[in-house]
Amino acid sequence: MEIYFITGNINKVREAETILKDIKIKNIKIEYPELQGTLEEVAEFGAKYCYERLKKPLIVEDSGFFVEALKGFPGTYSRFVYETIGNEGILKLLKGVSDRRAYFKSVIGYCDENGVQLFSGVVKGYVSSEIRGDKGFGYDPIFIPEGYDKTFGELGIEEKSKVSHRRKAFEKLREFLLKKI
Repeated sequence: MEIYFITGNINKVREAETILKDIKIKNIKIEYPELQGTLEEVAEFGAKYCYERLKKPLIVEDSGFFVEALKGFPGTYSRFVYETIGNEGILKLLKGVSDRRAYFKSVIGYCDENGVQLFSGVVKGYVSSEIRGDKGFGYDPIFIPEGYDKTFGELGIEEKSKVSHRRKAFEKLREFLLKKI
């Protein structure tokens, strides 16, 4: 089986390839409007929009970082917020806040001739008090997953991929796709 992964993020493609090892992933970038809504709404719209253009089985993925004390902010605006205020800004917003619970959520939209299916994954944890580890991938240097004392940035890609929100969503997608083969 072969599916297209619509993304410009090669790290997401690599992660998908390791999890979906029985399925051939072809990466292609198609620009599509990103709705303002829930992760589910964004993934569903993106999958439908891209399928109308490509007419091949495909996936899109949207994810967000949600901080409990900030009422879920930055949530679906994670990329914009990261590009605007970065990890430093999130830490500044949480200065003096004891409730540092947070989570990452990923939603994958799969679309083929039968329509869209959504698969989600969540990893819970909390926001560290300082930036720790690799500073190259979003909020990873400030997020400590449950059961760990290191940030995603300190864990590195291999260890992070074992427990990530994206892995959980891709495993659900893999299970669904293997039933179709």
